[in-house]
Amino acid sequence: MNLFHAAALGAIQGFAEVLPISSSAHLILIPWLLKWPESGLTFDVALHLGTFLALSLYFWRDIIDITVSFFDAIAARRLNSTARRLPFLIIAATIPAAVAGKLFEAQIEAIFRSNPLLIASVLVGFGLLLGLTDMFGRKRLILDEITPASAVTVGLLQCLALIPGVSRSGITITAALMLGFTRESAARFSFLISLPIVAGAALLKTVHLFKHGIPAGEGLPMLVGIIFSAVTGYISVAFLLRFVQKQSLSPFVWYRVIVGGGLIVAILMGFKG
Repeated sequence: MNLFHAAALGAIQGFAEVLPISSSAHLILIPWLLKWPESGLTFDVALHLGTFLALSLYFWRDIIDITVSFFDAIAARRLNSTARRLPFLIIAATIPAAVAGKLFEAQIEAIFRSNPLLIASVLVGFGLLLGLTDMFGRKRLILDEITPASAVTVGLLQCLALIPGVSRSGITITAALMLGFTRESAARFSFLISLPIVAGAALLKTVHLFKHGIPAGEGLPMLVGIIFSAVTGYISVAFLLRFVQKQSLSPFVWYRVIVGGGLIVAILMGFKG
């Protein structure tokens, strides 16, 4: 992989992983459209590490507070405050996706990776679902009001993010809006529960990579991918959390519908990438 491809895909990952537009869809469809070579395991590691760095840097205070609250709750053996409950709610929301990823990631990737029409259709369908929940959701609840049932519901729907085109942030924000949370609370909880998933994926892929070694010539593109993914990811988190305080999610819905719909039309007319 050359440095331009590494920088471009790293930037795409950073933006698309955080915004509700599906990074997996973009990382499959853009190389397919432009006839770029497969990125491979090395670059997958770079993208996951970059995203994890971005989220960790932005939410470092939250991470410290959640960690302290976790041990405080264990020491006190009580979950009598929002701060003490939140770490366990994040764990409850994370477990379903972790289990589903372990069991089904390879099968789902095999089905979708070579089917751009299916990915584009999912991009449109779940984009419309995001738009409907944003339009009709009550948007009254804040993060302090999340319950175990709500956390598990969001976590279960997060499993759908294994499907390229769904979007991890998109489906978790959609789930939280369905449950009546404000856009800002939905986005913040989405990012907090993505941290363990992204960290786990980065760790597993890194271990696998070091077992087999970094291929010759891949070290620098990998570093470039990490940097671009981290920088654009950080910018995207900051942007989205500010954006949803005052604006609806309709720009992301329109983006998904236009891009996905355009690809569907092009593919049906015979475009093969």
